[in-house]
Amino acid sequence: MGKILLKSVLMQNVGEKPMRKDVLVDGNKFSKISDQVSPEMAGGAEVVDCKDFALLPAFYNGHTHAAMNLLRGYADDMELSKWLNEYIWPFEAKLTDKDIEIGSRLGILEMIKSGTVFFADMYWHREQTMKVVEEMGIRATIGVTIADNLMTEEGLNANFEFLKNHTGESERVKLSVMPHSVYAVGEKNLKRCIEMSEQENYPLHIHLSETASEVENCIAQYGCSPVELLERLGGLNRMVQAAHCVHFSDKDMEIFAKSGATAILNPCSNLKLSSGIPLIAKMMDAGVNIALGTDGASSNNNLDMHEEMKLAALLAKVQGGAEKLPASEAIMMATARVAELNGINAGLIAEGKLADGLLVRLDNERMVPCHDLISNWVYSADSRSIDSVICNGRFVMRGGHVDGEEDILKEAESCAARLAGR
Repeated sequence: MGKILLKSVLMQNVGEKPMRKDVLVDGNKFSKISDQVSPEMAGGAEVVDCKDFALLPAFYNGHTHAAMNLLRGYADDMELSKWLNEYIWPFEAKLTDKDIEIGSRLGILEMIKSGTVFFADMYWHREQTMKVVEEMGIRATIGVTIADNLMTEEGLNANFEFLKNHTGESERVKLSVMPHSVYAVGEKNLKRCIEMSEQENYPLHIHLSETASEVENCIAQYGCSPVELLERLGGLNRMVQAAHCVHFSDKDMEIFAKSGATAILNPCSNLKLSSGIPLIAKMMDAGVNIALGTDGASSNNNLDMHEEMKLAALLAKVQGGAEKLPASEAIMMATARVAELNGINAGLIAEGKLADGLLVRLDNERMVPCHDLISNWVYSADSRSIDSVICNGRFVMRGGHVDGEEDILKEAESCAARLAGR
């Protein structure tokens, strides 16, 4: 599945009058952004007229399960424990390497079409997802999942060895140690995960305080909250990326903020599973680092970071007032903040940054009139306004089309029907 490889591309007349700019991509970086860059100055670059487009940062999905796109709509309208134990885990037990490859390809297609060029993934058969990321030209931090209740001792040891060897890492694909949760991983292996994160400089990515029952059960078992447990084990620091973080007490927020860890909020999934509403405004006031992710398509039920960004901003305003989490900050939670967490020099349209971006149609009905571009993008637009997606200096979508998308959809539908027994 080939990408349009460009040594350099010159995007002229980007944005609205009178603020139009010319943007030169040289290799995989934005090399020059100015009022005028001539084709001669660009050294024979492909020239693209962008007078009808804005160039905006691409999205970076801080937490998802890409291959779970195969389970979209499979088990809806139920709370997390029943959903997970009675439906999702039994279905996932049937998935083969090939199924994960197909599901990952569908998930990545959806992400590209909705403007996402990076995702942090926690799932199984990780080599298949890594393979598809490389093929489709985007970025990912792929988790090596640790779950005592779903794995043999041999499998757990193999996963730690995989991490120790940095297996399969590349320019666009990195690894992360991902203990599933405090209820799926005991103290022994939580400590091993923490040690691996420290020794190999890996992010430690975990589901944390997603439901009230998770917190209650943790207190019953360990005498403390999940946040306090991680702190007790020495595993709460700036390397920690904790998904959900719905049920944080005031004390949890204080501990978490001081640690430098980051909460990856997934409000759409939390609302749909009735897990609760993250206390975004209160977390901001406490100084908690916040970024955004979608969770998987079986609980969201899509991978559209734009929806997550808008919902987070709206929830913060209900909780903390109309001025809380303005559009300019909401977009950072869905872009540059996730990129920085994962060691990616991107998330902003600026000289020297990696060339990841979206060409967004200014003549889309939701972008008209344009009193404020960022306000329009956060509060009124949707993914239909995205014309093209650039990752690492390459067009991975152009004119609304991704190479091979028809075959991806056909294969995914066939695979999902087989797995569901249809």
